[in-house]
Amino acid sequence: MLLENKVALITGAARGIGRAIALKFAEEGASIAFCDLAMDEVAMKTKSELEALGVKVLAVASDVSSFEGAQGVVDQVMAEFGRIDVLVNNAGITRDNLLVRMTEKEWDDVLRVNLKSAFNYCHATVPVMMRQRGGSIINISSVVGLHGNAGQCNYSASKAGMVALSMSIAKEMGSRGIRANAVAPGFIMTEMTASLPEDVLKKWTSSIPLRRGGTPEEIAKVCCFLASDMSSYVSGQVIAIDGGMGA
Repeated sequence: MLLENKVALITGAARGIGRAIALKFAEEGASIAFCDLAMDEVAMKTKSELEALGVKVLAVASDVSSFEGAQGVVDQVMAEFGRIDVLVNNAGITRDNLLVRMTEKEWDDVLRVNLKSAFNYCHATVPVMMRQRGGSIINISSVVGLHGNAGQCNYSASKAGMVALSMSIAKEMGSRGIRANAVAPGFIMTEMTASLPEDVLKKWTSSIPLRRGGTPEEIAKVCCFLASDMSSYVSGQVIAIDGGMGA
């Protein structure tokens, strides 16, 4: 198994892409620690699914935008597992609006949850990886972080920031054996997108060279590669998983 004996910490993993990443990592043998805003019914179901795969699981309710909260989660993971080999910064929200209509709160909320949370968890986890002389950080960005998108100035800015964060960490921490990369999903079929009208789905998918949306599992497979030793010489990169949208 690709991730046997590794410990992965994943933010925002109760549902969607984060859940798919956690399940894939567990299938490959990793012990999983994940946090989400609340340990509700959905989060506990994800925890049970992970445990059913035979791996050790720690689930923590935490506000990822809290600097102190991130350190608290990392401390819990270390107390439970004794190490962190992989960090996946996946937690994120949207508050879409046109720039001239966007409120300060809509801007601040998205940057705080999407980008500040990544800083929080990198800041708390990197010292652990430095002592271990190795680790892999995976930041979940987006194609809109590479190309922008009307009505998503806040989301696009937060996801662009995650790209630069990944590249900077790769340069700072490479000598310590720590790798940092970003993945940039395109149009991914989740519960939210599945409820869109058929004509809207057709319009979006027609602009994708592969003529379909991606799945959370396809994002998870690339993250598994970046988490594993198969990508031991890959750092400071952005991998677009978009069906060719950015080609």
